[in-house]
Amino acid sequence: MSIRFIYPEFEVVRNENRCIACRVCERQCANEVHSYNEDKKVMISDETKCVNCQRCVSLCPTRALKIVKSDCTLRENANWQNDTIKEIYKQAGSGGVLLSSMGNPKPLPVYWDKILINASQVTNPPIDPLREPMETRVFLGKKNGKIERDENGNLKCDLPPQLELSMPVMFSAMSYGSISYNAHASLARAATELGILYNTGEGGLHEDFYVYGPNTIVQVASGRFGVHEDYLSAGAAIEIKMGQGAKPGIGGHLPGAKIVGDVSKTRMIPEGSDAISPAPHHDIYSIEDLRQLVFSLKEATEYKKPVIVKVAAVHNIAAIASGIARSGADIIAIDGFRGGTGAAPTRIRDNVGIPIELALASVDQRLRDEGIRNNVSLVVGGSIRSASDVIKAIALGADACYVATAALLALGCHLCRTCQSGKCNWGIATQRPDLVKRLNPDLGSERLVNLMTAWRHEIMELMGGMGINSIEALKGNRLMLRGVGLNEKELEILGISHAGE
Repeated sequence: MSIRFIYPEFEVVRNENRCIACRVCERQCANEVHSYNEDKKVMISDETKCVNCQRCVSLCPTRALKIVKSDCTLRENANWQNDTIKEIYKQAGSGGVLLSSMGNPKPLPVYWDKILINASQVTNPPIDPLREPMETRVFLGKKNGKIERDENGNLKCDLPPQLELSMPVMFSAMSYGSISYNAHASLARAATELGILYNTGEGGLHEDFYVYGPNTIVQVASGRFGVHEDYLSAGAAIEIKMGQGAKPGIGGHLPGAKIVGDVSKTRMIPEGSDAISPAPHHDIYSIEDLRQLVFSLKEATEYKKPVIVKVAAVHNIAAIASGIARSGADIIAIDGFRGGTGAAPTRIRDNVGIPIELALASVDQRLRDEGIRNNVSLVVGGSIRSASDVIKAIALGADACYVATAALLALGCHLCRTCQSGKCNWGIATQRPDLVKRLNPDLGSERLVNLMTAWRHEIMELMGGMGINSIEALKGNRLMLRGVGLNEKELEILGISHAGE
């Protein structure tokens, strides 16, 4: 037997006075942490398998369980921290690349938390959103750069295809395969009820969800999984995925164990085969190539649908966005380095990319400076956690925000960050039928609607406090923001003043 160098990260604390050996924890744990000892007639735990998903804690009828972080640590060393040493132990034992899920957890700056919102009091009084009109609708797509009239003096109101949202939030791309059928059903139903959109990700669109087409964004990624004429025609918009925040410059990989049943059918690949998306999008090696793909998709859908181009937030993102804005794309989606995903190489996730706040501000300013801001709408994602994050993003120049992790949390995700294992105890990031059924899509969609309804109320209250009555009036209004604890360069890129100025 080889030496186990790593002590379990979590410990299962069982109150023997409360435990009635009902074995609920055993049945509910997909990781096989809990078991029943027939000889001693007691429940026992294998803590090496625990991922702290909290399923057993939540469902224990006598509250006999809790999971605590182990206090067993390696010798302190400022350079060789515990996590670093344990990662080396893992790679020395496996010879494999480390994989991680659900975004970057490192203590890097979260600029949303260093930006404060202004409030109006006297000269520009606040607005009461309960008694006065407050417009949260947004329209995404190319806008006219100037007012035009016909020969009779009437305004020309012809616009390219637009996406109408009841509020400036959409559910971001999460593919069928990486998340379950029931999770997709929850997102699709909630988006339809809320009057917003959800994104299929690169896994194609299950035939049951074509009915939600007017509230669906279909994605075309480098692997082209599930892409065909009916798929392109089904959605309200088409998104070309070139990159994502959790793994810029890296393709996708859905293990063959998840390519089963309808996932295989929807993706149009054999059961059990790995779904691998190449890192480069082989249709695109220049802005000219991107332009060709944009217009090929527009031709295929008779110019009736906006085309989105999704890219990761990287160091030269402003120049990249400028090129995309000239490619014919209607919307640019930018994903920051804190974006979540079902699986990403740990080194890529933790070290590549830049914060979405800085990327958004630099892109918005570059497009304004070049006079092409109206050519595209900007959608940003990558750890949008609350209504206040949405408001700050709009004020920095976004038209709308993508949310994904927040939506999964609403469905019951506990951020145990083991999505790649396929053993999600909450029925979200799994294809195991016994686990999928744990997520009730009726209840899931209800919780998503509740979350977004709460956010919409908070958005109206925040805007009312600023004396602003529409999202359009807030967009790019950086005068309403102030920074705290930021240096001069950060304030310059964000385009805001420091608190007190």
